[in-house]
Amino acid sequence: MKLTNQKSPILVVGGGIGGLAAALALAREGYYVKVLEQATTIAEIGAGVQFGPNAFAAFDALGIGEKTRSHAVYTDHMMMIDAVDGRPVADIPLGDAFRRRFGNPYAVTHRADVHTSLLEGVKETDLIEFVTSTRIVGLEQSTDGVTAIDESGRTYSGCALIGADGVKSAIRAQLVGDDARVSGHVVYRAVIDAKDFPRDMQWNAPVLWVGPNCHVVHYPVRAGEQYNLVVTFHSRQQETWGVTEGSRDEVLSYFGDVDARPHQLLELPPTWKRWATADREPIARWTYGRATLLGDAAHPLLQYLAQGACMAVEDAVTLGAAVRARAGDLPAAFALYENARIARTARVVLSTREFGRLCHASGVERLVRNSLWRGRSPERFYDALEWLYGWKADSCLEA
Repeated sequence: MKLTNQKSPILVVGGGIGGLAAALALAREGYYVKVLEQATTIAEIGAGVQFGPNAFAAFDALGIGEKTRSHAVYTDHMMMIDAVDGRPVADIPLGDAFRRRFGNPYAVTHRADVHTSLLEGVKETDLIEFVTSTRIVGLEQSTDGVTAIDESGRTYSGCALIGADGVKSAIRAQLVGDDARVSGHVVYRAVIDAKDFPRDMQWNAPVLWVGPNCHVVHYPVRAGEQYNLVVTFHSRQQETWGVTEGSRDEVLSYFGDVDARPHQLLELPPTWKRWATADREPIARWTYGRATLLGDAAHPLLQYLAQGACMAVEDAVTLGAAVRARAGDLPAAFALYENARIARTARVVLSTREFGRLCHASGVERLVRNSLWRGRSPERFYDALEWLYGWKADSCLEA
């Protein structure tokens, strides 16, 4: 690490997974960073999250690989089951052959545990400062600096700014000004203690039960002490992007014709959180001078490929590499970072939508999906996943 001659910090707006990863990547390059977070504490909410080998490659590059591995549950395989007839559609082994192919494991964990690992890494350096209870609503730029403005009118000066403020990014709203694409898909999430989860379904795997216009996902977290449960359906009503309290009756009304095994899971949570989901159309530019975007602020995703957090930590590693490659010229570094990430993240956004369509197939399309994937060898699945899971930190600037 080589310290720069900074006169002011790089500002990172947002203290979630993407924001902390960006701060850590920049600090590892010797930059002073100030993280501006709207919450009163730096913490993560949410439930389970899945990480492919590409995420672990990024964690290693950030110096927190062992920390994240210590919290992870390493699954034996990932499974897709037809929720109508209860028959397996795909079963992808995640053992030694998978690790040899991609150089890293596939694992599931709790979002808070990943955030904690990043926070521990951040606290090991004295180059990162946190400012909480600060909701940034805009920015101003000059040729040699950036000023972030919070909702109370207070200002924070820096030499550059990273907008890592999530799917409803205020920084993106000012730089890009595009509208969200409300999907009409509703996601319910809950965490169930293992003692309350059906023993005959306590599989060490991310399990995806796919049905017409709906699906159910479950997998173990926190050393198998809990199970993450996620259900998704196409809403009958016009949705507004956001999070509300859920209703068991609403969930059950969308899953009347599915197999008894996933159906019994819907009765388990005493409470649900309800997400009306959205993404955005991919864009060809998210860097403007000394300001750029990262993670969900740059390329918000639907949940179907479990790549939202993965893309954010890939972004952070690539940003750090670009800053190193451009030797302190931050506008040039941001442009290089953007160039390296635009096509890949756009492909993930569009592929995620398409995979969601296939998961929710009905009628003849459902039969076609099942016939295409049943009986496919692990190697063929690995080949299909190479573009996604084969990402490496040492080649992250190649685009």
